[in-house]
Amino acid sequence: MKSLPELTVDDLFDEFEFLGSWEDRCEYLIDLGFELPPMPTEEKTERNRVHGCQSMVWLTVQSTADDDGETRLDIHADSDGMIVKGLIAVLLTVYNRKTPREVMETDIAGVFTKLGLDRHLSSARKNGLAGMVKRIQREAANLA
Repeated sequence: MKSLPELTVDDLFDEFEFLGSWEDRCEYLIDLGFELPPMPTEEKTERNRVHGCQSMVWLTVQSTADDDGETRLDIHADSDGMIVKGLIAVLLTVYNRKTPREVMETDIAGVFTKLGLDRHLSSARKNGLAGMVKRIQREAANLA
């Protein structure tokens, strides 16, 4: 298993396909969540909180320039829920270090469908995930 910083969307697809059962996939999500870099306590503010999530979720999006001067998103997030931390890891795999244009062009619903997240998550987790996606997309649009 690759560690979070090295993980690609295709790696996620392969791993989820290999695991098969939702229980195994859920354990994998939890394992991914343990790999999230810690978010500094001072960033866990009401301003950074993602509303609509059953768990507490904090998310920040900053822009950085790569070696070619292109703007890329630098996303940090954390949660008090183990599965939600895994979902954050999925979002970071999809969106982190991407350009605002790449974020806006990503078929995130297609990614969730291929991973089976659209079928297996509770409505509360789906709402929270949608809230995180909207926040990231809004920040990307502001940076575009």
